[in-house]
Amino acid sequence: MPKPRLRAALVWGGLAVSLGFTYLAVRDIDVAVFWNGIRESELWWVAPSFAALCLTVYLRGLRWRLLFAPRTRPPMRAVMIALLIGYLFNNILPARAGEAARVVALKQQAGTSRAEAVGTAVTERVFDVLAVLVLLFVSLPFLPQVTWVRTAAVLGIVLFAGLLAAIAVLALYGERPARFALRPLARLPGLSVEQTDRAAANLVHGLAGFRDLRLALPAFLLTAVSWLVLALSFWLLMLGFDLGVGYEAGLLVVVATSLAMIIPSSPAAVGVFEAATQVALGAWGIGDSEALSYAVVLHVVNFLPSVVVGYVVLHRHAATLRVRSRQSESADPGTPAADAERP
Repeated sequence: MPKPRLRAALVWGGLAVSLGFTYLAVRDIDVAVFWNGIRESELWWVAPSFAALCLTVYLRGLRWRLLFAPRTRPPMRAVMIALLIGYLFNNILPARAGEAARVVALKQQAGTSRAEAVGTAVTERVFDVLAVLVLLFVSLPFLPQVTWVRTAAVLGIVLFAGLLAAIAVLALYGERPARFALRPLARLPGLSVEQTDRAAANLVHGLAGFRDLRLALPAFLLTAVSWLVLALSFWLLMLGFDLGVGYEAGLLVVVATSLAMIIPSSPAAVGVFEAATQVALGAWGIGDSEALSYAVVLHVVNFLPSVVVGYVVLHRHAATLRVRSRQSESADPGTPAADAERP
């Protein structure tokens, strides 16, 4: 499928998913109850909820940095800049475009290999889902009946089996499968076999978190802690809506929304986030209208600061790149700057 068609299919497919989930979220809503839920909420709880959210983002940045091997580990500042730019684009563009944006931004900030950064990003996503599932199953004794546990268990088994297979392939064959997969790219203009082989080596290097326990254990622990802190953020906002539930409700909302957002959807997962929150809170008998009022405010708290801060960081990042470009031109006028960075 040509790239413009593929892009259009992703956009329209994501929009259709979001519209479908939005319909599910609002179809049985009592508008009066929904608006009363927002009007009568104590929104000063947004402040501590946002503070916990900021801590979550920092922990995610620390986790991403730890997944790089020590000799190629980028500075924390560069990692946070790239991460915030990624969050910005994930919220305003479909198909999780922020993942590509943060890889490019990290290369521009620290010269980090794009292929290696992609490998660490893949490791992150696997760790995220595994950690969420582990937290769900550990917390089951403290939760009311959750009807979708069996589906989550199947997902966990499939993901764990895939992870074991990936570890086995990396242990047995090393870079060879990645070289085989990337070698056809050498036919493209401007790419050589040496470059694709180097990219394959960097990609496998970025997947070190799958086979090196010294990287995997602290990164996975940080992943689990970051989800627990995010659950705290969600629960603190629940206090403002007087939903009468404990911390475990915040954790279940985190689990439900994170698993639901695996489904490709529109930017910021509009509709998907709200419907998943309703399903999670329904386990405590909270009505869809009440749950939606909370979900909408929660979504705004997670969306708006990410876009504002991400835009400011992106603006400063672009300004830094312009200064570097001018310095390079003044240092060697008439000669374009060579791209000596690793692929």
